[in-house]
Amino acid sequence: MKIGVLALQGAFREHVEALTALGAHVALVKRPEHLDQVDAIFLPGGESTTIDKLLDSSELREPLARRLRDGLPAFATCAGLILCASEVLDGRPDQQPLAVLDVTVRRNGYGRQRESFETPLAVRGLADGDFPGVFIRAPVVDRVGAHVEVLAEHDGVAVLGRADDIWFASFHPELSGDLRLHQLFVNHYS
Repeated sequence: MKIGVLALQGAFREHVEALTALGAHVALVKRPEHLDQVDAIFLPGGESTTIDKLLDSSELREPLARRLRDGLPAFATCAGLILCASEVLDGRPDQQPLAVLDVTVRRNGYGRQRESFETPLAVRGLADGDFPGVFIRAPVVDRVGAHVEVLAEHDGVAVLGRADDIWFASFHPELSGDLRLHQLFVNHYS
């Protein structure tokens, strides 16, 4: 299995390091032809409006949306979640989410950089205790669709879940120092 990491901007290197530490075969995705070479993809955190623009300049928007709609397994973290959402309540007027995940989000919903925080999260299906949730300018999930399975919550709000083959986290598992969520995703599709 070859796992791609969208490498336009943001915390893509940290995802590559986590996946490599698990022994996964990893490829950077920067152009449409790179999508044809991967069996799954991680969509990293970063600046959602910048990544949105880079999807257009790299000509990745439509091929990525098509692959995701066709069932390419994906794990979208923080800004990646914003990119996949069906609705972004406070996005820029020219921001176009891929609309492949039935959730509504608010950018920076937990606050700006100075309000970033870490908190333990009880994750359904994850053994060995809580997962360290690292929230940095994280989006808040305001609504989850009927087919979205919530795997963890913070203060009653979904922060980790999946719908079909698209997993999401409003936090940064790649910055936690804990590889269990990456491992859970890899094991699910291996």
